[in-house]
Amino acid sequence: MEADMVAAQNIGHADASDQKQWTLMWREDGGLMPSRAVPDAALLAADSWLVDDGRVRGLDRHRRRFVAACVEASGDSPARIESFWRDAIAALPRTERWFPRVELAGPEPARLFLRIRPAPPRTVNVTVCLTEEFDPRSHPRRKGPDLPLLAHLRERAAARGAQELMLTTPSGLVLEGTTASVLWWEDDVLCLPPPGLPLLAGVTSALIQDRAAELGVRTEHRNRTVQELDGREVWLVNAVHGIRPVTAWLGRPLRAGPALRAASWQSWLDSAADPLVSTNGVHR
Repeated sequence: MEADMVAAQNIGHADASDQKQWTLMWREDGGLMPSRAVPDAALLAADSWLVDDGRVRGLDRHRRRFVAACVEASGDSPARIESFWRDAIAALPRTERWFPRVELAGPEPARLFLRIRPAPPRTVNVTVCLTEEFDPRSHPRRKGPDLPLLAHLRERAAARGAQELMLTTPSGLVLEGTTASVLWWEDDVLCLPPPGLPLLAGVTSALIQDRAAELGVRTEHRNRTVQELDGREVWLVNAVHGIRPVTAWLGRPLRAGPALRAASWQSWLDSAADPLVSTNGVHR
């Protein structure tokens, strides 16, 4: 297995310079081996995060979310998923910007994959498309099965000049974007949708909430319709872009509020990344 891991790491570091992407399949008795990419339609669970010159934010939260998703999707043992995770982290490049994704893919027996991809260009603000349709996801709390559907929704939003589309409940309550959690400010209160709604547990959102608690900033879960976000500072947050204030709404006559706080919070978020650590606890 050690030889397989060295081979996998060498593949990663050899390709880091030309920004190609590649896929590795994991075997319990053989470690990570080169593989063809699986189609997104086969995904049972997935998770992804930004690696910027060997530093990452909230990696342990991503690990816990992925392990829980895999156990739910396949009934696999947490110990087996953790073993895959350790091998995957060891195989990641430590230079340049990457957006790796860990995957559990079917059909039976489900298999585990690591897809190493260059990170997309970072954007600092976002235009959001609003529609009359409600959230069509089948597994909103588990990342993976709905990725093809969400990609289709983003394509529709892009055709209208937006980078994101807001998902809502049938009654019109705000949920999240197709790739991002949503937060907004009401006076000095940082707000987000209640956890009882069908939401993905966002890692970046959780980090921001922790920071707010450290600073003594009040946070509240509030049910709000899209219309009730009119004129407010609204953020879409995720691993790859961080905090993006909404600077335009498409589809309804909403005003984007001034982004008074986003820059300072993004500066903190940039500083919150930690070095990747190998399986033996040594920084690499």
